[in-house]
Amino acid sequence: MLAQQRQSAILDLIRQRGGVRVSHLVSRFGVSDMTIRRDLEVLAERGLVDKVHGGATLAGPGSAEEPGFAAKSIRQQAEKRCIAERAATMVEPGMAIALSAGTTTAALATLLSDVRGLTVVTNSIPVADALYQNPRADQTVVLTGGIRTPSDALTGPVAEAAISSLNVDLLFLGVHGLSPRTGFTTPNLLEAGVNRCLIGAARRLVVLADHTKWETIGIATIAPLAAADVLITDVGLPAEARTAIGEQVGELVVVEAG
Repeated sequence: MLAQQRQSAILDLIRQRGGVRVSHLVSRFGVSDMTIRRDLEVLAERGLVDKVHGGATLAGPGSAEEPGFAAKSIRQQAEKRCIAERAATMVEPGMAIALSAGTTTAALATLLSDVRGLTVVTNSIPVADALYQNPRADQTVVLTGGIRTPSDALTGPVAEAAISSLNVDLLFLGVHGLSPRTGFTTPNLLEAGVNRCLIGAARRLVVLADHTKWETIGIATIAPLAAADVLITDVGLPAEARTAIGEQVGELVVVEAG
């Protein structure tokens, strides 16, 4: 097989799976590790794939590109639901919690209607809407003001000032991406500022991130991986990613969708 044919086949595999490991490609094509790495380098130089430790993934959008809430809400629905269900077990009656913007945190909000005496602080319009749709007389929902982003988050100095005056037991944080080098990231600079304020207001940080967030990098770092007391993800997360994350976060929880 010619190099160009092999590279085309590798690209097709990455498009199908979202990512591949070098070791798998070596076995599949019967060539050396160095040959596969050269192939991936060629594809990366053409902007078709992103090289990651031990393999490559399909080239993602720019680090400042932010999908809308509706577009994100249809991705990895089963995984997000199971992550949200696990997170809900951490919420106890009488707690004050914060939920950042995000589709997984919005899924969590739909599971909290039975928690007595709960106070929820959020900068997310969908999170607030989910709680308002199933109201309880003994629950309080605090929605910050601010500038609305494509992901329906409220950001800017108004949101930051509101959050900075509060204290909560738990923060459930949704993120755009995570990696050992860049930590937890977002494509929106204003949202990064609000998320840092949320972290500062919380006694414990629980990050909710499905496996597709691994090695996705937004323009702004919210916090290093070590800032998370708990990270809840799904079984799609590769073994090497679990090792890298487990070395930094307080506790890594892996759930199985379905």
